[in-house]
Amino acid sequence: MDVTEMLESASLLVPEEVATENDISVRDVWDYLAHDEWQIALSLLEELGNRQPLPLTFWERLAEAAEQLGLERSAAWCHWRCSEIRNGMIRADLTLRPVAEARRKTPISGHGVLRPMWDIGNPSPTGGASVSIAGLWVEDMPVLEPGGRATVRLVPLTPAHWTHIEAGQRINMHEDRTVAGTAVVLEIHLPTTAMLTRGH
Repeated sequence: MDVTEMLESASLLVPEEVATENDISVRDVWDYLAHDEWQIALSLLEELGNRQPLPLTFWERLAEAAEQLGLERSAAWCHWRCSEIRNGMIRADLTLRPVAEARRKTPISGHGVLRPMWDIGNPSPTGGASVSIAGLWVEDMPVLEPGGRATVRLVPLTPAHWTHIEAGQRINMHEDRTVAGTAVVLEIHLPTTAMLTRGH
């Protein structure tokens, strides 16, 4: 598949009634595709995909197209959205500890590179605290500085560990034994398979 075919294939998965805040719909995407404006079409499809849940195939096609166009940031975001569909996503308000109180002295990448550990209240077999790994994407910011605060998206490595999480819950982020930051859960969207394991 070439870029045009991938973007056309993705656009067919978007309901015609879905529109961006600027009232741009999939019809506008088709106009851009007809004029080989692939990058604009890709950007608009990403925006439409952020308006309502779309199938995994949609994001896979966009990721492939972004890679062929050499758009690393778009490709990373589309692959991230694929991970969210497979493993679920938790949105949270994260505040990192300041430099004076934490081991980290440098900003964290906002684009899904970091996979820190989270204390989400699960006990370990020995009775102590257990941690669960989740990837981290910072919304609307390329990096998050120590002491900074931002809305983040977490993709659990093991969704079944997160089924007890509730909005308003505070969870701690760890990169080692010390607390690197604290987050307040805003939304939980776990896949059906994880929901089936709730309480087990």
